[in-house]
Amino acid sequence: MSQDQVEILERALKREKAARKAAESILEEKSRELYFTSQKLEEHLKEKSSQLQGVFENIVDAYVVMDLNGNIIKFNEEAVKLFGYDIANEKVNVVNLLYKEDYQYAMASFLELQEKGFFKDYEARVYTKSKEVKWVHINASIIFDKNKKPVAAQGIVRDITEQKISEDKLIESENRLSALILNLDSGIVLEDENRNIVLINNKFCELFNIDAKPADLIGTNCNVASEQNKVLFKDPEAFLQRMRAIDAAKKVVIGDDLEMLDGKILERNYMPITIGEFNKGYLWTFKDVTLKRTYSKSLEIQKQKYYNIIANMNLGLIEVDTKGKILMVNQSFSQMSGYSKKELSGKLSKEVFPIDKKGTEVIQDENIKRNRGESNSYEIQIKTKSGEEKHWLVSAAPNLDIEGVQTGSIGVTLDITDFKSLQLQKEKLLSKLEKSNDELQEYAHIVSHDLKSPLRSINALVNWLQEDNKGKLDEVSLQNFALIESTLEKMEQLITDVLNYSSVGSDIAEKTDVDLNSLVNELVTMLYIPDHIKITSLNVLPNIKGDKTKLQQLFQNLISNAVKFIDKEEGSITIDVEDLKSHYKFSIQDNGIGIDKKYHDKIFKIFHSLNKSKDSTGIGLSIVKKIVTLHEGEIWLDSEPNVGTTFYFTLKK
Repeated sequence: MSQDQVEILERALKREKAARKAAESILEEKSRELYFTSQKLEEHLKEKSSQLQGVFENIVDAYVVMDLNGNIIKFNEEAVKLFGYDIANEKVNVVNLLYKEDYQYAMASFLELQEKGFFKDYEARVYTKSKEVKWVHINASIIFDKNKKPVAAQGIVRDITEQKISEDKLIESENRLSALILNLDSGIVLEDENRNIVLINNKFCELFNIDAKPADLIGTNCNVASEQNKVLFKDPEAFLQRMRAIDAAKKVVIGDDLEMLDGKILERNYMPITIGEFNKGYLWTFKDVTLKRTYSKSLEIQKQKYYNIIANMNLGLIEVDTKGKILMVNQSFSQMSGYSKKELSGKLSKEVFPIDKKGTEVIQDENIKRNRGESNSYEIQIKTKSGEEKHWLVSAAPNLDIEGVQTGSIGVTLDITDFKSLQLQKEKLLSKLEKSNDELQEYAHIVSHDLKSPLRSINALVNWLQEDNKGKLDEVSLQNFALIESTLEKMEQLITDVLNYSSVGSDIAEKTDVDLNSLVNELVTMLYIPDHIKITSLNVLPNIKGDKTKLQQLFQNLISNAVKFIDKEEGSITIDVEDLKSHYKFSIQDNGIGIDKKYHDKIFKIFHSLNKSKDSTGIGLSIVKKIVTLHEGEIWLDSEPNVGTTFYFTLKK
């Protein structure tokens, strides 16, 4: 190697050493700077970590850190309260917290987190440790290491359970309100501040004959709709002018009537919706009041009609309040009392029409009944304005208001003075008649006694003549004497029957329970019944209220008659009874000679006998009819000559 080459190499080495020394000096300086920077960074990192720890500990929402497998690494205090887990002592994976129905949504959000490194506004349900379901709102992001490698995930979890419940209730209330409005019996239109339809219901479409669904009309401008629908009304222009006037005034309108061409009457109400000072819309309601208005008109017509009737009828009408102050009278009442309407209005009825003590007690009793809501009728005696005494029949009823509270009374009065006069005359006539009947009854007994005495004397004289001339009298004389005796017997029987007939109409004895079955059985044993006649009862006879003696006369006469007129070798008498609603219907049937139909109405008349035998006076069936009548019944017969007769009669139970 040449000297020049060596020198070149030495100079190069020397320069290299100088450069290395300079580099080492620079490196040492940079290392020193790096050290100090590192110290500052470490201190700053500690400071930031301390700050983050404070934020982590004091954040108002739950803060959760998990690894990429979903295992929970850290909970702050709010997270512990929310989920109920102590992760220092128990392992928890996010999957355990997922609500089963929200699982797919959670997995999709987790993938989004991995792909984007974050997600926002995740809302779902989660389980707590106690299996309580909570609604949560989560914003999450990925945590990276210094090499920008994802190592964990963190999230802010907010409990929105109460908020969700409130929202659900609000939605439910809105749905109910919407359903209510849609199904109301009134047409509803809700407009916004620009008069565009926000809500409309089915009834509105029905009232205005709109062939569309409510949902299809949302957004329609009401000014345009009014212009289109004006043809539905009797006065289209008046309808539009009124609509515009209401809209311009922006004041509540209630009960505005609209008459439509089809005869329908709609009641329109309007209400502006104002929040604070701002107009937020308008609410219109429409209701079909056709029947109501028609009824009101009809009611007014009827009211006027009946007012005219009341004003002109012959019955007096008076209305008083609860204290008896006269509120109204009609013309007839004014005429009946002699007072004008002006004289009676506002006066107390008891002061205008003073009545005696008995009448006062009657009115007090009737007022008590009326206060119980009872209608009643009673008679009072009053004096008219001229002092004339009158008898009134008063029919009174409580007057009630719409709430059912008594506000007074209404009375209808009828002047019965003439009727009362006739009634007094009738009572006097009845008294005189009763006295005459008593005298007649007494006279009948006296006449009976006085008539029977000479008959007995004649009978005795005839017997004496027969005994004194025994064996001396020829056959003709004996026949004449026998005829005299027969006539005397018939005369005595006639007198007895007349007395019986007159006594039937006298006061009936006090009614008692009478066992007709026993009564008839006793009669059958007492009466003479020939062996060839059989008496049969088809049913047990009932007990009734009546006069036992007269009922015995009734059955005795009918059974005796049947026995008397049976002409068959085998006679039969059948007794039966039928239970009616208020009476018993009896029948006594025989197979005797029968009665021709032309005599059916005559046989019940006194002294009318079809058989002129000495035993028949023609009074028996007359007595029977009177007894049946006294027991509020009727008697009739069904008969056919040579076949038999059936007598029917009813007696009140």
